[in-house]
Amino acid sequence: MAYDLTGKRVWIAGHRGMVGQALVRALQGEDCRILTVERAQLDLRDRDAVCAWMAQARPQAVIIAAAKVGGILANTSFPVDFLLDNLAIETSIMAGAHACGVEKLLFLASSAVYPRLAPQPMAEEALLTGPLEPTHEAYAIAKIAGIKLTQAFRQQYGADFIACLPTNLYGPGDRYDPAGSHVMPALIRKVHQARQEGSDVVVWGSGTPRREFLHVDDCADACLHLMRSYSGAAPVNVGSGEDISILDLTRLVMQVIGHDGAIVHDHSKPDGPPRKLMDSSRLTNLGWRPKVALAAGIADAYRAFLQANR
Repeated sequence: MAYDLTGKRVWIAGHRGMVGQALVRALQGEDCRILTVERAQLDLRDRDAVCAWMAQARPQAVIIAAAKVGGILANTSFPVDFLLDNLAIETSIMAGAHACGVEKLLFLASSAVYPRLAPQPMAEEALLTGPLEPTHEAYAIAKIAGIKLTQAFRQQYGADFIACLPTNLYGPGDRYDPAGSHVMPALIRKVHQARQEGSDVVVWGSGTPRREFLHVDDCADACLHLMRSYSGAAPVNVGSGEDISILDLTRLVMQVIGHDGAIVHDHSKPDGPPRKLMDSSRLTNLGWRPKVALAAGIADAYRAFLQANR
């Protein structure tokens, strides 16, 4: 069931976030009308307000990139907020989309939904087969509920609602807050500061855990590919298909930024899971491949970091 975005009114919910910004950039090359609404104008947690706005704006396609996100400290400190806010956002938008007869909807979940000890690489079938990572359990449960809600709308009403699960994303629009950022932006900021100070780069733990990364523009491109070419109940992993050790990633970031200091290990900090890699064969079988190589993507992210911190 191919879906043509040409001439459609496409609402990007969460257009100010990193993924939302990338989706807007990607859609600017399409012959469609991009719909956005500012947070000050519409609280996405308010179902009645969301339904009223959608009835007026009349989107034909919706991509839900809006979510309450944060690092380990935020997730463990405010689990109620992560559950309630994310549940309210996804239920409000999907209910409004159904009420307004939206033709196609894509919900962005997260690789956080997989069990902590899921077999590697993680296939979509691993969902709900084991306990979640405790440090982001509330966020993951909300995202799992969003996936299940797309399936429920499809089952009960025949709605063309789909879900995807992006891996670790990075790129322009990322958050570089030392207390709340994820691995890639934290490393970029850390290496940048070390270069300025002429100091060593501290790596948590052994540096041996392996992680997968995808440039946010590749993620946006994959989302549009799914909007056009996928219509199914099963969620779809969105990843690069390759992983890298934290130590090798640190070396690569140092190379891109131009810092030749030493790497020092802080063994008082935990390693985390030894490996997190997505099985994205379902997506590649639909004809999609990533375009941005890791080194080039890091350089792009660093340029955006410098511009944002001038």
